[in-house]
Amino acid sequence: MDDTLLALLRSVDTPTVCNAIEVAQGKRGFNGFTRGTMLCSDPEGGAMVGYAVTAKISALAPPEEPADVIRARRMAYYKAMAEGPKPSVAVVEDVDFPNCIGAYWGEVNTTVHKGFGMSGALTNGVMRDLGDLAPGFPVVAGSVGPSHGFVHVTELDTPVQIFGLTVNPGDLVHADRHGALVIPADIVGQIAAAIQKMQDTEHLVLGPAREEGFDFAKFEAAWAAFEKART
Repeated sequence: MDDTLLALLRSVDTPTVCNAIEVAQGKRGFNGFTRGTMLCSDPEGGAMVGYAVTAKISALAPPEEPADVIRARRMAYYKAMAEGPKPSVAVVEDVDFPNCIGAYWGEVNTTVHKGFGMSGALTNGVMRDLGDLAPGFPVVAGSVGPSHGFVHVTELDTPVQIFGLTVNPGDLVHADRHGALVIPADIVGQIAAAIQKMQDTEHLVLGPAREEGFDFAKFEAAWAAFEKART
């Protein structure tokens, strides 16, 4: 991904990208997005964009594997996060969902992952240390809680499920306070033009609606132009 496209994707919200994907695909029905309400650590901080580095965690009970195995997997996890292709997003499924208790994302982990050059974290699990999370490293999570429980890494580099969205290693993720989506690989090259087309088309209605004297007759004319532009 070039810097121009990255900057564009970071400048727009996830609903805009969702709509633009349908523009690029030429149809409605895109469904590669999260379902339900998620929480964002920095709602005004803009979008995180990057290629997914995936893992699974658990925290309800202590791990049953030997301590050296757990430690080796933890170090392999951090190595993968540090060395993944940039820009990158940590996408971590808590397998205890919907009964997650382990706040994996707090001051320490956000600071470490930001230090690795990552763009943010997406999880169905728990975050904590609100107010002390690494600035400029947004977390989109399933809940907020106080404890890390028995949190430990169970899998690396595997498909994960986040609020109904399947994310594979290397998928291009866009996430913000609205939730998250995966941009299909076959339309990445078209997404910039699709965003521009969508914004231009929406302006056919938004422009008149924001002017003095807007009424139904002007709406009807604007909507006709909007429908024509969408075909």
